[in-house]
Amino acid sequence: MKSIPDDIFTEPEDVDHDTLKNLGPLGPMAGIFEGKRGLDVSPKAEGPERQAFIERYELQPIDPQANGPQLYYGLRYSTRIVKPGEVEAFHDQVGFWLWEPASGTVILTLAIPRAQVAMAVGKAAPDAKSFELSAKRGSTSFGICSADFLEQAFTTTDYRIRVTIDGPDTWSYEQTTTLLVHGQKEPFAHTDRNTLTRIGAATPNPTALEDQ
Repeated sequence: MKSIPDDIFTEPEDVDHDTLKNLGPLGPMAGIFEGKRGLDVSPKAEGPERQAFIERYELQPIDPQANGPQLYYGLRYSTRIVKPGEVEAFHDQVGFWLWEPASGTVILTLAIPRAQVAMAVGKAAPDAKSFELSAKRGSTSFGICSADFLEQAFTTTDYRIRVTIDGPDTWSYEQTTTLLVHGQKEPFAHTDRNTLTRIGAATPNPTALEDQ
């Protein structure tokens, strides 16, 4: 755990409210994206299943978030994934991508409607073109929390995601969720990957819009 200052209440002054200008390595990810060549490898009773998917990923800037000396810039996101030719969601996820300029920290919060949440963390330079985040079951700061069934039947021990900025309008990710599947002896690496291309611009955050 990193040390905290004696003054935990005073917030920074002269904060730039234009989030799009202060997202560090997350900047190229702001906007609306689509990926048509996703691949999911998940556990099934008969063995691993490989499933292609199509994804719509929207990331919109939020106002700067200060809490005492802590200051985050971020993107509120939602991603919806379907199987090719289908309408029903294959995967649904919401959360925030956050950047803390003072410490060079990137944070991903995620929630999925199978009753599971997680918070992953990593370090990056402001102009980084790739960065990796991780979360671990049992951690009280950057951990994983699941409802009873998932905790017992598909225990998530680790989560890791690597993001690569491929260009001004394209980014990709590779993620691994390590599972202990009930009745199976070895941990299972549930993997997902996709390349996302911009189909829409981001809308400036509310305070930045008000200042225009």
